[in-house]
Amino acid sequence: MDIVPLLKSLSEAPGVSGYEHQVREIVLAEFGRHADETWSDPLGSVIALKRGTAAEPRPAIMLATHMDEIGLIVSEIEKGFLHFEMVGGYDGRVLIGQEVVVHGRADLTGIVGSRPPHVLSASERDKPIPYDKLLIDVGLDPDELPNLVRVGDLVTMKSSLTELKGGLAAGKALDNRVSVAAAAVCLEELARVRHLWDVYAVATAQEETGLKGAITSAFGLWPDVAIAIDVTWATQPGTQDEYTFDLGSGPTIGHGPNFHPKLNKSLEDTAQSLEMSYHLEPAARVGGTDAVALQTTREGIPTALLSIPLRNMHTPVETVSVKDIERTGRLLAAFIAGLDESFLDSLVWDLGLDADDD
Repeated sequence: MDIVPLLKSLSEAPGVSGYEHQVREIVLAEFGRHADETWSDPLGSVIALKRGTAAEPRPAIMLATHMDEIGLIVSEIEKGFLHFEMVGGYDGRVLIGQEVVVHGRADLTGIVGSRPPHVLSASERDKPIPYDKLLIDVGLDPDELPNLVRVGDLVTMKSSLTELKGGLAAGKALDNRVSVAAAAVCLEELARVRHLWDVYAVATAQEETGLKGAITSAFGLWPDVAIAIDVTWATQPGTQDEYTFDLGSGPTIGHGPNFHPKLNKSLEDTAQSLEMSYHLEPAARVGGTDAVALQTTREGIPTALLSIPLRNMHTPVETVSVKDIERTGRLLAAFIAGLDESFLDSLVWDLGLDADDD
């Protein structure tokens, strides 16, 4: 698979949390290339089923990767300018000067601006401008603007995917469209091999505003095992090495109370069999990924988390290694291809921690 064109279409499509309809159509088409069935559930998540070859009733694994993005929403119109609130957690310090698209009665290009520094007090000049002091200017007269823009209209960053040196790519919404691309790679790889288990690849809706798509889709599908795919922090100047991971060095496997140890061990064994680089990512506290919802659905689902390192998270210039996307997809496919009918029996809570070392 040529990942960059897919990543470009995914990144540049608007899909603010709760309003994923445009990116949803791209995902339905891409997942549908190799799945047996695709559909959208009532909340708006995309579900693709790739059937296994074992006798029915077959065990099933769910891959969850959210397709929504953080964005802005118009909260007030004042004298030809737009006030806004955040949908999800944008880093407000990077908003000023950004080019945006206001999705009103028509798509309008706008600029995020603020009062010039000359009219600010000395104390204000030394501080980041809070987002509630920023305004969007689309260039329309005050009388004309309300005809095209209303309170509640969505705003996304106007950002094209940029290919960088070293196999990197930068753009908006790569959290978590990179993992959607990894799931597409997995489905393509599975089309070439025999696998016993049913596979549900799910692009979840509304992760950034409460993991809602993972909650509802996992409840409806009720898989035997689940793996969430998301992003994690990549190394760059000023970051702590113990919490970040180099771009291009492979995915991370989450370790902590949110994840099943035996499932993690199987993922590690698979990566080693592929001679694929990976990292263990400690997560002592419950995080904010779809894995939280998957693990606690119904009576509980054995869950793991694969994460792709990403720089500049929650900004319009999120940066990722294309190689890490491809590796994550291949790791998922190889793991799924290795699942047999006895695997569920191995997911016991006797971890051997009390064994006598002598």
